[in-house]
Amino acid sequence: MPFNRFPRMMQEYYVRRVREAEQAANARRARIRSRADAEAYLREIRQKIAQCFGPYPEKSPLNPRVTGVVERDTYKIEKVIFESRPNFPVTANLYVPKGRPFPLPGVVGTCGHSNNGKAGETYQSYAQGLARQGYVVLIFDPMGQGERLQSVTADWKPQHGVGVREHLHFGNQQVLVGEFFGAWRAWDGVRALDYLLTRPEVDPQRVGVTGNSGGGTDTAWLCGVEARWTMAAPSCFTTTLRRNLENELPADTEQCPPRILALGLDHSDFVTAMAPKPLILLDQEKDYFDVRGLEETYGRAQAIYRLLGAEQNVRMFLGPDYHGFSKAVREEMYRWFNRATKVSAATSEPELTMEKDETIWCTPHGQVAELKPRSVFAFTRDASAALARQRGAVAGAALTRAMVEVLKLPRREGVPEYRILRPSTGRQYPKRYAGTYAVETEPGVFALVYRLDDNPLMSRVPRGPTRAVLYISHQSADGELRGEPWLREIVEAEKGAAIFACDVRGIGESRPNTCGVDPNDPYGADYFYAVHGLMLDTPYVGQRTHDVLRVIDWLRATGHREVHVVARGCGALAATFAAVLSPDVTQVTLKNALTSYRDLAESEDYHWPLSALAPGILKAFDLPDCYRALEAKKLRQIEPWGARMAAT
Repeated sequence: MPFNRFPRMMQEYYVRRVREAEQAANARRARIRSRADAEAYLREIRQKIAQCFGPYPEKSPLNPRVTGVVERDTYKIEKVIFESRPNFPVTANLYVPKGRPFPLPGVVGTCGHSNNGKAGETYQSYAQGLARQGYVVLIFDPMGQGERLQSVTADWKPQHGVGVREHLHFGNQQVLVGEFFGAWRAWDGVRALDYLLTRPEVDPQRVGVTGNSGGGTDTAWLCGVEARWTMAAPSCFTTTLRRNLENELPADTEQCPPRILALGLDHSDFVTAMAPKPLILLDQEKDYFDVRGLEETYGRAQAIYRLLGAEQNVRMFLGPDYHGFSKAVREEMYRWFNRATKVSAATSEPELTMEKDETIWCTPHGQVAELKPRSVFAFTRDASAALARQRGAVAGAALTRAMVEVLKLPRREGVPEYRILRPSTGRQYPKRYAGTYAVETEPGVFALVYRLDDNPLMSRVPRGPTRAVLYISHQSADGELRGEPWLREIVEAEKGAAIFACDVRGIGESRPNTCGVDPNDPYGADYFYAVHGLMLDTPYVGQRTHDVLRVIDWLRATGHREVHVVARGCGALAATFAAVLSPDVTQVTLKNALTSYRDLAESEDYHWPLSALAPGILKAFDLPDCYRALEAKKLRQIEPWGARMAAT
């Protein structure tokens, strides 16, 4: 088995950083002592929310159409399609009460992770329950669910999974062009409200939003990004980011806004942005979203509402069950909305009748792909191509500035501390012995470095010679030193050079054993820490680049002034960036390096993980710019990989 001596390093590192962010945000909240303070705080968080989610596109024509109507006893269901972006259709059901004087209160309903979206029993239930009490309800399919799969086969089956899997696939890819999947979902909700308000049956002074799980996410975000709501009821999502991290609970790309932690925001700020309008926070006692975080969120919101003289307008309710919009929770939502609108005195859910999926489909075969629309991927592909035209070639000082900014590289000072671990032998490396050093690249984070030699190494790293070879691993330096013949060839060719191999953070020796699944699973620990890097505004690939640069600083301090950087696969990304930035690197050999981020952004079927991507990198530069810069350092490329992590 490959060595893995620091499996919880990344978890504890991120816990420390997120706790620090939360403490700083709590200190800011503690300074809110008056109504004026509360009003200033609301202006501040709304501005920061806009930084996370914006800028939004210009509103384009909705081009709404009703493709059918289902008549029922006390309401009808209109099958509606509108466009939230040009040629980007949203399928929705509009529940319109019968026999009541219009206008009536309106509600936008957002869906959680059901394969059949708005046709899911939970979502039909609350939409129908509200309609039977006198609400006009527009409930729409999220991207990747129901009728809105973004990539389907010829027989309308998903090509990249449904729900979470498709959200991750296309949401991660959007990072390259500076987009956020959660903002796209929220924009669908904003445009759903736009459509709802075109209906004469709806009172624009009484409009609410509700949803559960992933729909609770969307509801929480919509509280922060849209000011027209007059009431809101997010269910089974709201907690704190610290609780999710400490509990090792991965969340979709859409649930992890970029820079949210760096800006001092949390779930509480999005829902509190509703203040002083009616807000109820719903959850279940047995939910996997930690209800302690919900209680903390409620306390923060309550404090703001109290200072605004509207404490009666915020409430929390916990059902007794597991995750889900159960009848008890739905009924609490009804009571809260009825209190705000006075449309009904009902306190319990009316009798419901579930429709078959196909009965309420808006499209003939249940997929918008039949309409030949643009997909999320098409927008990403086209944005990538446009950025390439705008960007042109980037070189010299402009390239290094762009790299430091995009990768969020910190200043480096001094020589890193290091630990001397027990040496290893008998591992069948290209040399008999390996001294092992844990180089502290920042507090609590270690790059694990092996120094290969024909003699035992049990003390501090030997000084010199001038030339060193530094291998940056793809998944495990230990495993690759034993199993990669090409590495052995490089070692044998480098007579007289010192030989080092390195695992950067989260790789090999610090491969996480957290989150309960294979770290390289699309929803595993590698993704988990990469997405937290985005929320902290320190992309994982930039953190790993910093590790390589600090190891090179360490090598320089021990007399190595000419470094031949060798790397493979994912390790080639950090190695490439570090090699461009470090004057000590004089030669570069890359195997299976990514051809370009543009190739990845413009390929629907790609396999590179989120940890390899940096937000908006294609706005500033691309890998070919780096490869051109490295030609002066004798760059050699071996079997480059394209978007599918396979030879081109």
